[in-house]
Amino acid sequence: MKSDAQQVAFRITVAAAVVVVLCTVCLIADYTVAVVQAPGDKDRIEELEAGVKSESGVAQELHDERERQTDARLAREKRSRIFAWGLLVSGGLFVAAGKRLTSLRPQPLPSLDRLVSVRFDTTTPPVGMRPSTSSVDPGDGEIDPTFVLRLVERHGRGREAAIPILQAIQTHYRYLPDEALRQVCELTEITPAQIAGTSSFYAQFRRSPVGRHVVRVCHGTACHVAAAEQITRELRRHLEIPDGEDTDPRRLFTIDAVACVGCCSLAPVMMIEQETAGRLTPATARQVLDALEPQS
Repeated sequence: MKSDAQQVAFRITVAAAVVVVLCTVCLIADYTVAVVQAPGDKDRIEELEAGVKSESGVAQELHDERERQTDARLAREKRSRIFAWGLLVSGGLFVAAGKRLTSLRPQPLPSLDRLVSVRFDTTTPPVGMRPSTSSVDPGDGEIDPTFVLRLVERHGRGREAAIPILQAIQTHYRYLPDEALRQVCELTEITPAQIAGTSSFYAQFRRSPVGRHVVRVCHGTACHVAAAEQITRELRRHLEIPDGEDTDPRRLFTIDAVACVGCCSLAPVMMIEQETAGRLTPATARQVLDALEPQS
């Protein structure tokens, strides 16, 4: 099903094509009529000029015929200018709308399975998209208990240490693993209710695993007007992210809709780690993901 932007671009393209065809046909038809009538008009003038020599009353008729042919030629030239401008404007509009429609149309890109098998080495992160060397992804494995213990020893066991401890866990694991939170509650005075309230109040905290690459799609005013919502929907569809979640099943990408990132002139914009891509369409946004190269 075509999006609203695709439908508008398609209608403009079709309308411009119709105008191009009509202007071209009118120009050809007008020129053909002029070529066909030219010999007859010339003969008529010559006939009247010859008649003037023998009959003075023909002079007025010759004058009228010359005026008629002059008016017809001027009208034809005026029509030709109108049709030419119409052809020029509609042709430019056809090209611009056609390019816009092509950019919005989904392009045949590799499937996610092929993207994983060809583009990604699951043992090393891509160049330019490396996560912090201090962060690890525990996946479904066990949490290192000594790490949580060191945090408690560093920040203390009181309830006031909740935020710095959660921030350290978030930085280390890139989300808040349940096992790590359970250990925090066992080793400190911090309660599960306090952790739940703090982690849900601050947007920086995640309670589910994050993908290897966090894709932040700007939904600020400029990007929203430039169809950021369509880009987010297309990325989620392409990555097969289930409803209600933000990370694809293989945990390669996490799609995060964020507020203004300060690149309004490039709207719509998305960021992958520290890399920025602007002036996107749904198709080019997918190509940005496909362009990630494995580390050599």
